[in-house]
Amino acid sequence: MSDKQDLDIVTPNAWESLRTFTDARIGLGRTGVSLPTSALLEFQLAHAQAQDAVHTALDTKALETQLDRLVSEHELPETLQLHSRAIDRPTYLQRPDLGRRLDEPSADKLRNQVADTSSGFDLAIAVVDGLSSKAISDNTSEFLGALFKELTQDQDDWQIAPLTIVQQGRVAIGDEIGELLNARAVLVLVGERPGLSSPDSLGLYLTWAPKIGLTDARRNCISNVRKSGLSHSDAVRKVIYLLKEARRLKLSGVDLKERSEDTLIEAGGEKRNFLLP
Repeated sequence: MSDKQDLDIVTPNAWESLRTFTDARIGLGRTGVSLPTSALLEFQLAHAQAQDAVHTALDTKALETQLDRLVSEHELPETLQLHSRAIDRPTYLQRPDLGRRLDEPSADKLRNQVADTSSGFDLAIAVVDGLSSKAISDNTSEFLGALFKELTQDQDDWQIAPLTIVQQGRVAIGDEIGELLNARAVLVLVGERPGLSSPDSLGLYLTWAPKIGLTDARRNCISNVRKSGLSHSDAVRKVIYLLKEARRLKLSGVDLKERSEDTLIEAGGEKRNFLLP
């Protein structure tokens, strides 16, 4: 068989060019009735990376060193290490309810912080390992560095509570942290459940007037913060917008819309609003 005939055996895949626009598994091709070997191996690698993201423990000491450098640079309170009621990873994965509450030593640590403070805080920030330690390790330092820079340069004064690092935590654990620190708002940075193309996705959850027992309807979520997703700078811009609106309106969740990219024409200039085309 000639070289030309050999080349004709491979049928061009019309979908393949679309793969340059997305990490989704499209245009994989086929060999007979099966996936090509390369596509199958890529899938197995992605599956292994997702499993590693869930089961690999967060290096809290290394993270604390990075964050201590950040808070010192911006003259903020030192970081605090906390732990949920889930004593280990298997318990955390099987009992989501235990990941939503602090263990007693951690709660006492926060109570002592409040005892040393005459007034409350505008914002508490909790860094929670969640379902992807990789997301926290890869994104937290860069995101918080950009966020602290914006907050400290803002004309509005932001009283920021001690930064907390939480092991075996879920999103709702931020409600207890915010309540114990007497914070008007809490921002939770959490490792999101890894997908097969995104084992490093960071989620941001903002809650106004946090307290134990709130539902997800009271939170605003910014998802997929990572180098191949929503950039750190764009995520900071959205968070700043939501923080200012939450403080102005004294609410968060379904009643607070993220409208920083919408267009609204008003007397004296053009603003952003999602209601107009």
